[in-house]
Amino acid sequence: MSKLLTAAQLTGQVESHLVTLANGHRLHPEAAAAFALLQQDASAAGFELAIASSFRSYDRQLAIFNGKACCQRPVHDERGQVVDMNALNSMEKLAAILRFSALPGASRHHWGTDIDVYDAAAMPAAYQLQLSPEEVAPGAIFDPLHRWLDRRMNAAQSHGFFRPYAEDHGGVAVERWHLSFAPISEGLETVLDASTLQQCWGDELLLREEIAKDLEAIIDSYVKVPKGWCSMF
Repeated sequence: MSKLLTAAQLTGQVESHLVTLANGHRLHPEAAAAFALLQQDASAAGFELAIASSFRSYDRQLAIFNGKACCQRPVHDERGQVVDMNALNSMEKLAAILRFSALPGASRHHWGTDIDVYDAAAMPAAYQLQLSPEEVAPGAIFDPLHRWLDRRMNAAQSHGFFRPYAEDHGGVAVERWHLSFAPISEGLETVLDASTLQQCWGDELLLREEIAKDLEAIIDSYVKVPKGWCSMF
């Protein structure tokens, strides 16, 4: 499948490519080492760079996706508002889910290279982390951290971490909190084809018929990221 990850690793079905950090999060060894360096730099700048989400297994992604598809989990739009899923048809429901949640087997979090981050030092007591657009907007609670990350990335001093969803291209919504370790992750989405995804899906995947109708287009819009998302290549 790839010189870096096997098909089972790429789709989150095994964890043999990961190491466990002291906080319990799991990452690819190279991503873990690079994140430790970025974390040290952030600390020196006055931030407590923390991970909200790291590796996510296929089964976990399936539970998230199905929970949203059957309206047991809320689906939000890019403004952070809850989407009324009952008012949508099946294809509209699929598009709403895919704005912020990947297809099972297609999540970058399967690879151990991608993380969702926040500044733990900026959080008041009892604050409930949302990972929402409001939290990273100009002047918001995590805006200083992300402006600092912007400067580091622009100067090629982010230890290989960049944002795959820095811009809205009509597929996945902007996620400033989502960082990816480019030396490993760059190009992996191009080897994740329809056949590989279909082989890992069981009958339990909801909206499967709707997905199958337009799978190639879904991969192009919601799995692949445009070239130039990182400045390293």
